[in-house]
Amino acid sequence: MVESLGVAVVGFGWMGRVHSQAYARVRHHFPDLPLRPRLVAVADEVPGRAEQAAEQYGFATATRDWREIVGDPRVGAVSIAAPNFLHREIGTAMAKAGKHLWIEKPVGLTAADARAVADAVAGAGVQGTVGFNYRNAPAVRHARELIAEGAVGRVTHVRIRLFSDYAAHPDAALTWRYERERGGSGVLGDLASHGVDLARFLLGEIEALVADTAVFLTERPRPTGATTGHQRVAGGGRGPAGDAETVTAVGVVGTVGAVGTVENEDYVNCLLRFASGARGVLEACRVSVGEQNAYGFEVHGTRGALFWDFRRMGELGVSSGTAYQDQPVSTVHVGPGHGEYAAFQPGAANAMGYDDLKVIEAHGFLRSIAEGRAHGPTLADAVRSGEALDAMARSAERGGWVAL
Repeated sequence: MVESLGVAVVGFGWMGRVHSQAYARVRHHFPDLPLRPRLVAVADEVPGRAEQAAEQYGFATATRDWREIVGDPRVGAVSIAAPNFLHREIGTAMAKAGKHLWIEKPVGLTAADARAVADAVAGAGVQGTVGFNYRNAPAVRHARELIAEGAVGRVTHVRIRLFSDYAAHPDAALTWRYERERGGSGVLGDLASHGVDLARFLLGEIEALVADTAVFLTERPRPTGATTGHQRVAGGGRGPAGDAETVTAVGVVGTVGAVGTVENEDYVNCLLRFASGARGVLEACRVSVGEQNAYGFEVHGTRGALFWDFRRMGELGVSSGTAYQDQPVSTVHVGPGHGEYAAFQPGAANAMGYDDLKVIEAHGFLRSIAEGRAHGPTLADAVRSGEALDAMARSAERGGWVAL
């Protein structure tokens, strides 16, 4: 018998939409799932946004105050897609109210924030899934399996890159993402958190690191309206600083003409040492002109190598054998048998998309609730990622290697 589970979404920017669509689609792709998510409530502080979401997606209730969801008995699980500075408050409150959590990375501003949410989840005995979606790509899953079975020999080094241009325009607005108090560590939380999770997913624990960071665009005009996701939002021009602003849970509304200082990192470059003895390079940038979602990795071992680019998500470059020198690289087009590919397409080389990765994540979350054990990335993974990000920030500030 399929049970109904009331779900709520807090924060209805781009990621809130992705979560809602994943709930709507999940049983289309995973019909054996014993839970049927039912969209009960949506919360967003921008006037009219929650009501629009309710009309479009069928939520029974819309509110500007997420606290109304805490005591709502209809809600058994909550997606938290609000800005980073709200993760800890919302996450701990929902967990303590007995609601399962699907929360976006990086889970707060620091490892301490992630740990507080993890402790609340463990204390309440609920399930918690974190939005490290790139590990769900079937090619990434296949790469992990090849590494585990020794197809490339002993892994010697890895390079992970996450380059994007979503913040490259100098007149893009100074949203919460660029403020230390509300956005945390900038590109570290936005992109490097995914890189850390991919590194750990593929190669295991990181033992130590050394990092360098930079802010390349030091000023931005403040926004003139509500913001959502990574889309470019026009600023209010470059008038005198100090104009009034009205802060909401999702950005800044009603600011006119002020210019503000970018407080957190545009770029990070990090050397990694793994517990296995492997070495790594992790590089992330949000202001890379000419780069759109250029995310991927290169894993090198004593007998081969693996190559993956998110923009060609269904392909994995594989070099494996005994030739060593001049050994060729073959392209594997993922298909049924690789990860959860078969839930979406019947044959190899049919394309999957980003939203499909979130459907896989929704499936893992709901399966965790149904079975009472974790499927997919957990709050413990968010804590470990947060510890690495904190270590990067300390290393960049003080210089030198930092042990994890």
